[in-house]
Amino acid sequence: MTAVTSSLSDDQRAILALWYEVNASLSAYHKLVTTYGDAQLAWQAKVEAWKQLGIHHTHLKRHEQPEQTHAAIDKIQQALLDGRYGLLFAGQPDYPAQLLHIYDPPPLLFFRGNSARLHQAQIAIVGSRKPTAHAQKITFDMAQYLAQAGYIITSGLAIGMDKRAHLGALAQTDLDYQGRTIGVMGTGIDVNYPNHRDQLFAQIIDQGGCIISELLPHTQPHKHTFPRRNRLVAGLSLATIVTEAKIKSGSLITARLTSEQGKQVFAIPSHIDNSNAEGCHHLIREGATLIYHPQQVLEDVNGQLDYGKRSYRPTDTTTSANSQQSQVTQSSDALNVETGSVTTVSQPEPSHIKTPRSAIVVPEHLTQIYEQLDWHGQDLDALIIATNLAPPQLIGQLMELELMGVISVQGGRYLRV
Repeated sequence: MTAVTSSLSDDQRAILALWYEVNASLSAYHKLVTTYGDAQLAWQAKVEAWKQLGIHHTHLKRHEQPEQTHAAIDKIQQALLDGRYGLLFAGQPDYPAQLLHIYDPPPLLFFRGNSARLHQAQIAIVGSRKPTAHAQKITFDMAQYLAQAGYIITSGLAIGMDKRAHLGALAQTDLDYQGRTIGVMGTGIDVNYPNHRDQLFAQIIDQGGCIISELLPHTQPHKHTFPRRNRLVAGLSLATIVTEAKIKSGSLITARLTSEQGKQVFAIPSHIDNSNAEGCHHLIREGATLIYHPQQVLEDVNGQLDYGKRSYRPTDTTTSANSQQSQVTQSSDALNVETGSVTTVSQPEPSHIKTPRSAIVVPEHLTQIYEQLDWHGQDLDALIIATNLAPPQLIGQLMELELMGVISVQGGRYLRV
């Protein structure tokens, strides 16, 4: 199949029809396609044949009303022609190859924005919907750092940590690194939930990021749609970072799915009395990698890229919902996650994966204090003790570093940015 933004082939209409009639049920869809061999034959089968397969009665009812199915597909076709969103089908070159290796890949993806982001190296960042202020700052900085290093930041568009991850990735002054984020929706591609996400959606799309959903347009949020979203967040990414989360949270579902897919889970520790971080501490206890600086993530993930010997794709390819998709070549030496190796995904050129700190040149007289600073931050008293500098001299050097834009002050603590 070729990439689709407007016209639909007969095969694609059949896939959409089947997806509509089973109401985006992965189990029902895969059962039908596996039984009949393809979507067209499955869609043409009689209701009685579906019934014998144990297909749910609500799906059978939709299958008995083909005129409604055709009307639904026509609406999607018109939305594609209007450029309201785009559509990718499994099996076509522009469908993200890494999703084909998860347990239940979606047969199609609706998208808005730059779908080329789906083929670039991604790191997921997830966390609490009600995070502490400190954790919000860590999440924002982590996303900004990793995006500047060349990675795409993938998250679930929820309030709290997800939003901070997206905003951190978008906070780039260098045009080459703007829009390096993907938002995975737990609703239909045209449903803004919650309402305040309108501005975030627009910012992601306008800056060159991408928003995707496997669910049918107009699908409203439901408790079952968000775990589905989480498996895509994990499936698209090379690794998942949990910055702050409670024991019972969707973030731990994403972490579990990441681990089940043979990928690395990172967790940031916090105070032991921070109930918001119990999930992170649990993950660390269960074997997740403890991190306190994004450079540690780069070291491990870059090592995975070297180990995997992947094929690479340039990162400057652009594809929007109202333009024809570019044809891309799939990796010929893909590794199989089911055998315990790393998930296949085309990555950016190695030159795009770099450490932002390598570009920073600190004057020699400021090196001592800069090397002393860390990512979490230290107060003035601690720095006086560590550097043995007189307070006026220390404050002067800190001001110079702050004016250079390489450190910041948060709550009286000085930290690298």
